[in-house]
Amino acid sequence: MTSDRLFHLVSESVWREVGDAYAPASLGTEGFVHLSTAEQVAGTAALFFAGVEDLLVLRIEVPAGDPLLRWEAAEGPRGTEDFPHYHGPIPRSWVVRRSRWRSGAEALGRES
Repeated sequence: MTSDRLFHLVSESVWREVGDAYAPASLGTEGFVHLSTAEQVAGTAALFFAGVEDLLVLRIEVPAGDPLLRWEAAEGPRGTEDFPHYHGPIPRSWVVRRSRWRSGAEALGRES
């Protein structure tokens, strides 16, 4: 059983370098990997990734009950709201779909 659908935005050039586990810079500087819900991902892309040409959206399935997944208040495009944060590296096997982001033309981009 898995948690809700969660998403992470990353440039394709960064994703190509990922091995068995994904540990972005935010894990070292903030202590977690930023994730978004389906409702949050378009606003997150617009606010933090405007102009990124090679942007990917990853669908991530975190096992239900994983204690490293925490919902924490953060500033987003709609003000302060709870965002999913994963407090550890994300195994590549948890990425169940990778799509190219198309500037929000579709809610979750198109499969590349």
